[in-house]
Amino acid sequence: MENQATYNYKVVRQFAIMTVVWGIVGMLVGVIIAAQMFWPELNVGPYFHFGRLRPLHTNAVIFAFGGCGLFATSYYVVQRTCNVRLISDKLAAFHFWGWQLVIVLAAITLPLGYTQGKEYAELVWPIDILITIVWVCYAIVFFGTIAQRKVKHIYVANWFYGAFILAVALLHIVNSLVLPVWGTMDSYPIYSGAVDAMVQWWYGHNAVGFFLTAGFLGMMYYFVPKQAGRPIYSYRLSVVHFWALSFTYMWAGPHHLHYTALPDWTQSLGMVFSLILLAPSWGGMINGIMTLSGAWHKLRTDPILKFLVTALSFYGMSTFEGPMMAIKSVNALSHYTDWTVGHVHSGALGWVAMITIGSIYYLIPRLFGRDQMFSVKLIEVHFWMATLGTVLYIASMWIAGVTQGLMWSALNSDGTLAYSFIEAVKASYPYYFIRFLGGVMFLSGMLLMFYNVIRTISEGKAVDAPIPAVAAHA
Repeated sequence: MENQATYNYKVVRQFAIMTVVWGIVGMLVGVIIAAQMFWPELNVGPYFHFGRLRPLHTNAVIFAFGGCGLFATSYYVVQRTCNVRLISDKLAAFHFWGWQLVIVLAAITLPLGYTQGKEYAELVWPIDILITIVWVCYAIVFFGTIAQRKVKHIYVANWFYGAFILAVALLHIVNSLVLPVWGTMDSYPIYSGAVDAMVQWWYGHNAVGFFLTAGFLGMMYYFVPKQAGRPIYSYRLSVVHFWALSFTYMWAGPHHLHYTALPDWTQSLGMVFSLILLAPSWGGMINGIMTLSGAWHKLRTDPILKFLVTALSFYGMSTFEGPMMAIKSVNALSHYTDWTVGHVHSGALGWVAMITIGSIYYLIPRLFGRDQMFSVKLIEVHFWMATLGTVLYIASMWIAGVTQGLMWSALNSDGTLAYSFIEAVKASYPYYFIRFLGGVMFLSGMLLMFYNVIRTISEGKAVDAPIPAVAAHA
């Protein structure tokens, strides 16, 4: 292959830029559906009402924004830590363009109502097949690059990226097994009833566990030490964290199905493993936070580090909240309420988005031959907008959710319901506006980031760093 003496930064640049673009698109749709909850007249049929736009929002922020962020960082990290160029430039290019095609097809089909009706797996079977092909190419490039590494050791970030790649492949294929109706977008799942629900939430929770956790922990284990200028606090703890998390997460899915037709022992098993999950999750969070030992003073002047450390704090908070909500007695209050929405977004905005934003701010100057971003001050402003927006969002949803749970379960002395459903909706109404404001604030921060990125790129020039002749630290 040509240019063997340099890393392949082209595909990293492409995914990094699209991370910001799709972040804005996905979060804009999120703000629109948040507005629809407060102003119902904004539900425009048949293509732009809440029911059509909500899966578009989740797919855009998870697979477009989050996915492009994971691909950009994993391709950067695997090259830097293995001291080799990606094994195939052409496969990497196919991965980029194939994934953009998947996203565009999702943006077309979901508003049109083409869906399998499965959470985070709504896309119809022809797109599922395309996802599988693109994903296999990604796996070949990633693991092929590791196989030809010049460094004997495989750094822990690559273990997390590798687990994310393998687990998501397994989850996607098993949950997407259908009998297609040829000549149409329709299909019939091969599972039925409670089994279908169980497979779906084995997929759904592990999409959180491996797409939205393991992959982003790979980001954390590279970019936090790099930005802090400190080695990871405990490498041994990072290895324990990896194996404990990878094993435990697979069993936690049934906690989404408490008080359903799922066998009671399965629900209890999911609850127990969810509680066990607290230990490895907090082990990883503490490992990341303690990496700043001796470098805490940098937080005063380094807004990128603020993003990364705040992300870890939200990771710790949401991975405490999740196991608590998996306890059956707590779940009886929280399930089907907006508390769940608040929990999801404490992880999505606070952890996933913030660790991604910090990592992209780290990457962009290095990919375009600059010492730093165009404006460090704008990163600082973005940080506070993102933090305040996240707090407004999740606090409003916590209050709304607990209010809903209590009102739904309140009984009169004769055993009849104390409140009608519409009364609970009325009580939640003010909090939907606060949620909308939080979303607007977070989206505005992303627009600032886009401006900062564009200015940095326009003042720089695309560069591919040379590969050291002798294996060195990345």
